[in-house]
Amino acid sequence: MTRRRKIGRKRPNGNGTVYQRKDGRWVGRAYLLMGDGTTQRRDFYADTEAKVRGKLVDALSRSQQDVPAEATGWTLALFLAYWLEHIVRPARKPKTHHGYEVIVRVYLVPQLGRKKLHKLSAPDVRHFLTRMRNTCPCCLHGLDERRPEGQRRCCALRPKNCCQFPSDRLVQQAHAVLRNALQAAVREELLARNVAKLVQVSGPSYEINRWLNVEQARKFRATASEDRLEALYVLALYLGLRRGKLLGLRWDDIGLDAGALEVRRTLQRVGSRLQPVTPKTRSSRRTVPLIGLCHDALVSHKERQAQERAEAGSSWESTGYVFTSRRGTPIEPDNLRRSWYPLRDAAGLGPIRFHDLRHSCVTLLLDLGVPPHVVRDIVGHADIEVTMTIYAHASMTEKREAPEEAR
Repeated sequence: MTRRRKIGRKRPNGNGTVYQRKDGRWVGRAYLLMGDGTTQRRDFYADTEAKVRGKLVDALSRSQQDVPAEATGWTLALFLAYWLEHIVRPARKPKTHHGYEVIVRVYLVPQLGRKKLHKLSAPDVRHFLTRMRNTCPCCLHGLDERRPEGQRRCCALRPKNCCQFPSDRLVQQAHAVLRNALQAAVREELLARNVAKLVQVSGPSYEINRWLNVEQARKFRATASEDRLEALYVLALYLGLRRGKLLGLRWDDIGLDAGALEVRRTLQRVGSRLQPVTPKTRSSRRTVPLIGLCHDALVSHKERQAQERAEAGSSWESTGYVFTSRRGTPIEPDNLRRSWYPLRDAAGLGPIRFHDLRHSCVTLLLDLGVPPHVVRDIVGHADIEVTMTIYAHASMTEKREAPEEAR
């Protein structure tokens, strides 16, 4: 008599495997969809069969819905390098890419680079930001320890007396860069969620209380009247142009006959190169009218530049820029301080920054009764709320007169 073999029910393909190891732990194993479109084996572990089956079912369900498994092979350092090169560089301005790269290289990679991308947690991010906020650069990067013994001045010499700490703005920037990078990982379906979004960082409080009143503006203009860059300061004060956009102006952007100026580029130092780039936003690229004062300043500046070209002779470089060195080359944005600081001090303006001329422009225009939407278009704000809430200041005279009028 032939014995019939009992045939068990065969498990369908793609459902994974669950088994118990000799040490008692349960293992779930299945082939799952990866972010690059391939399938790879992933193992799941738990103390009970029910728990490991739950993990396995969840992972298989996401895979069947074409949601890739999290990138368990990526470290944060590897992903940040990929993000900078393939996502940030093609889509962002060179200055933005450079700023992100510095944050990644100096802060994120040394502190979090070895973390597995899928294992990075909100407490990890919070601890990183807390340590960054409360540790001076010498301690954070071991700079003082590498200095010669006689030149040490910080924590390696006095452990409880740090010399300085990162600003709130720098901590906020580090958090923003990490948050943007992890959001890209979510879009690339390498992560299920962005843990950096779970950590709140308070931004710095800006006190925009330094600007020129009408009397100070006149005094500064008189002081700058003999400077070779007088026209630059006139445009900054009366049109609110930023430093990079002023230095990026070319003569073909200015219509002296038409009385208009077109803002089309900004001059930036990116790494070792000084190069023009297009403005960030659509509102930043704009055409503004040249009032009589700005028109006359540019006419005088063009005559002065022609004289400098004649004096330079063959050493003159024709770059087409409005504001140049005495040899015609573009002006390094940071070098503008060499002209700005002496003028500021001579006019007795105190600790006014060059960018405060832009604040002054908005305040002066609003005080003169120019409609806010016109002010917004002149200075290139994307939102009128920025014009009114950040840059609109009541003068001390108005504050004194308000109680008197209420009486």
